[in-house]
Amino acid sequence: MTTPANQDKLSAPVSLAGKVALVTGASRGIGQATAAAFAAAGAAVALAARDASALAANVGAIQARGGVALACPCDVADEASVQAVFAQVAATLGPVDILVNSAGAVAQTPFIEMDTATWDHVLGVNLRGAFLCCREAFRAMAPRGGGVIVNLSSLSGVPEVEKFPGLSAYNVSKYGVAGLSEILAVEGRPHHIRVIAVSPGAVDTEMLRAAAPHLKPDMTPDELARILLFLVGPDARPLTGTNLRIYSNA
Repeated sequence: MTTPANQDKLSAPVSLAGKVALVTGASRGIGQATAAAFAAAGAAVALAARDASALAANVGAIQARGGVALACPCDVADEASVQAVFAQVAATLGPVDILVNSAGAVAQTPFIEMDTATWDHVLGVNLRGAFLCCREAFRAMAPRGGGVIVNLSSLSGVPEVEKFPGLSAYNVSKYGVAGLSEILAVEGRPHHIRVIAVSPGAVDTEMLRAAAPHLKPDMTPDELARILLFLVGPDARPLTGTNLRIYSNA
């Protein structure tokens, strides 16, 4: 039987006090909103992206609200850059407990016109970047008894969901992120590392508006950030290997 006291406990806000979180793609959009939400929940948050000036502004906004945040300019597709960020975070905030791979790239190019450089760029950011960051996270988390990784996939990477012309590289990369998350959940289980993929539909971001202006977003970055906050929190402890598909309410 649930008592009133237990009800209060169950409805309490998620606390990430004492946790260190690294969020990629944190210069704008989903990554920016996620970093702010995690900091508000008490985590020390490292914000990683290529746009150093945007990171500095976002860190300043978090610190102005009393949060702990660190700007980490980074190219997630570059192995040395990713390794340097994890080292910087460990030296400044402590080892990473939570990783959110939100960095993303998209190209709107008909497949017949797709050049190799564009293909490699999209897969480099979306899939290679997720691999490099997950690998460093595993190396940090396994010796310390666990952690949580959330990888942003997309409904574009889910079978039997409508696809749109020109997004071949993006679709393939997001299928890869979902597959990577599934196998890492298996390999992470003995180390108590939870790995979850999240596949949202249209989220109101600059990237969506540039790549698919015909789509009507029905979710804001802040709304998705609150979902991610739950997923990395203690109440979601049983969840690993899940690909959370978020379909349109429109």
